Amino acid sequence: MASVTIANNPDVRFLGRMLGDVIRAYGGEALFKRIEYIRQTSVDRARGIAGADRTDSGLERLSLDDTLEFVRGFMLFSMLANLAEDRQGVSADKGADVASTLAHLKKDGIDHAAVIRLLEHALVVPVLTAHPTEVRRKSMIDHKNRIAELMALKDLGLKETEDGDLIDDAILRQIALLWQTRVLRREKLGVVDEVETALSYLRDVFLRVLPALYSRWDRALGSRTPSFLKPGSWIGGDRDGNPFVDADSMRTALARAAETVLGHYLSQVHALGAELSISTENSDVDPGVLALAEASHDPGRSRQDEPYRRALSGIYARLCATHVKLTGKAPPRPATIEGEPYAEPGELREELAVVARALAETGGGALSSGGALGRLIRSVETFGFHLATLDMRQNSAVHERVVGELLARAGVCDDYAGLDEDARVALLRRELQSPRLLTSPYADYSEETASELAIVREAASAHARYGRQCITHYIVSMAQSVSDLLEVHVMLKEAGLYTPGEPPQAQVMAIPLFETIADLEGAPAIMEAYFALPEIDAIAKARGHQEVMIGYSDSNKDGGYLTSTWQLSRGSTALAPVFEKAGVRMQLFHGRGGSVGRGGGSSYSAILAQPPGTVQGRIRITEQGEVIAAKYGTRESAMTNLEAVASATLLASLEPAKLAPKDATRFHAAMDQLSDAAFRAYRGLVYETEGFTTFFRQMTPIAEIAGLKIGSRPASRKKSDAIEDLRAIPWVFSWAQARVMLPGWYGVGAALEAFEDKGLLREMAAGWPLFQATLDNMEQVLAKSDMRIAEHYAALVEDEGLRDSIFGRIRDGWQATHDGLLQVTRQTRLLEKHPTLDASIRLRLPYIEPLNLLQIELMKRHRAGEDDPRVGDGILLSINAVATALRNSG
Repeated sequence: MASVTIANNPDVRFLGRMLGDVIRAYGGEALFKRIEYIRQTSVDRARGIAGADRTDSGLERLSLDDTLEFVRGFMLFSMLANLAEDRQGVSADKGADVASTLAHLKKDGIDHAAVIRLLEHALVVPVLTAHPTEVRRKSMIDHKNRIAELMALKDLGLKETEDGDLIDDAILRQIALLWQTRVLRREKLGVVDEVETALSYLRDVFLRVLPALYSRWDRALGSRTPSFLKPGSWIGGDRDGNPFVDADSMRTALARAAETVLGHYLSQVHALGAELSISTENSDVDPGVLALAEASHDPGRSRQDEPYRRALSGIYARLCATHVKLTGKAPPRPATIEGEPYAEPGELREELAVVARALAETGGGALSSGGALGRLIRSVETFGFHLATLDMRQNSAVHERVVGELLARAGVCDDYAGLDEDARVALLRRELQSPRLLTSPYADYSEETASELAIVREAASAHARYGRQCITHYIVSMAQSVSDLLEVHVMLKEAGLYTPGEPPQAQVMAIPLFETIADLEGAPAIMEAYFALPEIDAIAKARGHQEVMIGYSDSNKDGGYLTSTWQLSRGSTALAPVFEKAGVRMQLFHGRGGSVGRGGGSSYSAILAQPPGTVQGRIRITEQGEVIAAKYGTRESAMTNLEAVASATLLASLEPAKLAPKDATRFHAAMDQLSDAAFRAYRGLVYETEGFTTFFRQMTPIAEIAGLKIGSRPASRKKSDAIEDLRAIPWVFSWAQARVMLPGWYGVGAALEAFEDKGLLREMAAGWPLFQATLDNMEQVLAKSDMRIAEHYAALVEDEGLRDSIFGRIRDGWQATHDGLLQVTRQTRLLEKHPTLDASIRLRLPYIEPLNLLQIELMKRHRAGEDDPRVGDGILLSINAVATALRNSG
């Protein structure tokens, strides 16, 4: 079967040629020739052309200024190549659309009615987080997205833009702007900056895309689809390890979200008012519309025979009043008449529905609400007045200190931290049954306690202002006991978000985050004990579901790739009967990162690989850093990725189990054995090898990454060099830069090598979605890693004995993983069965190698004490460029 490879992608050639023209025009012919020489020699070496490995690479002759220009050039080529790939749909999953999914389910005997029944209680939420893995400035992303829009116009055969510019000239202009745009941030991002970045995606993409997707799904189902897919956010509410997130930042995040979504509604209603020019002289008008028209008190004489316009004038006026009430600001285009603010989004939806029903009932439904009005109604259902549900998150250790201080100040218990678990639970339950508050306006509290109380009180204020849907989840990081969850309820009670009674009520759900391997193993017992509490049982049953978050990042850092993957699956499976026994629907929140070492890879494949019975139509997934721009940077990519998540959720919830019980038993036993062996190998290297921390910190650019200013959070949870205290993002990011990618494969080779029944492994690779996805993701990591380049990074380690010992183990482990993977998947080389992905990665490799080599030389100079600012800038530029070329960072 013939296929066009990435290397032959005409977009790559076209954009690459334009970039060359820009470099020549702005950098000069000499710079262009130097860059072109380095590029060509690197490509020749990658292709294995005879003698190319002995050819001068040209890197040594670059001055510092030339080095900065060269790195920018290669970074921009990678960015443009990424754009070309996205347009070609390289990363899109085949059949990952709802129409195909419905056809697939129908073959399995599952009709549309069963799908609708599932969707009536379904919830799918991509949750945007501010985890610092996006190395590119927003300005760079904006220029890239504009190029994508212009390329889409070329696809239509157009020569000019709407403004009359020649499209090719406009593309060249955007590339020239990219070349002249500063790549590096000079100031560290603040929480408000992160809020505004997320808002740009929610405003420019989600608000447009989700209503359009629902229209598509309505057509596929032949009926109106329940509004089950909604956006979420952590940005402004995630305080775990981030001292800069407080009540003020949460207030700002919520207010800006409300301002954004209300501004969108106002512009849509204004446009509808211009469109619906229906006159009573030419049409009978529904009494409901006439009532809205009269209630508007619109005095415009030219509109007296146009009840739809007058009705929409009243809706617009009420929206303007709502805008003032919720944001404290006048809208950009104030109303000319007075209106009462809406008490909640349902009131706005109902008035819009009156107009929609009236249009549908006349003229045989020719003006029914499938157009702009229908999309607006869908938007109100999906986004409310809050735009995206904001989660709160904090570490359990903080809650323990805060609750301990509250109990001590109130004279209830002087040493809460000294109590055992049973005593803590008994004490907390007594407090939750009492209407008495622990806080007093006359008591003094520590800064930490005062800040945490301010957060929950701000959440209560937000509920009163924007509605309960603005904040519904409170995630407890490092949850290891029932008391960790009850402490949150005690704090919520201080703000009126938990109220005792028969039954008690909790307006915000406490959610345990199980992160380490031990936490995942202990999760079922904790949840069983949690549901056994009568007050929790009542709350959970009234809500109908309970969420549990499982963390990919820290479980990987703790136990390695294979063990993390398997323990997450086992933990999910073990939780299912606990929830079934409790009579509560389970909702899993998957804390995935962008890289494979943090749960990255195809969301579609990941959801399909979930254990049977663990999705049930409800799933939330974090979207972090560079993944947000990649998935939701343009309307087209957002449509593709959101539909893939929705489709996978339907399949995972409704499709019959693919594994026969006897196969599942055999495969699970094999995976237990593999996981144990991989865990021992990984822990033996990372946590049990003397000097490993020193090796890691000297070999990788972990210290230099801190200078990127890519997020508001510190890199470590504590002031410590220990790997245990290092956040997973810089851990993964550092290994990626050094081309080792260790978190995405180490330990697997030892496990595959020791497993005797290779035939069973091949069966698992062919017939078990979880094992397939695990190997597929690892194969991509191995293809992007390069032990030859990694050896250059290892040379940065000062102790030769330490360097040779540890790097030798890493290199041998990589080879064992490589050989074991090929044996299990029956391939002669990596990605043999994935030619398009293979071509994509091979296109990049010649552009990454020179960047790595330059980065190493600059790191040597920097660590030797050279203080030329261009050296530091060069390192940061190279980190940015390598991350762009690899298409992931942390």
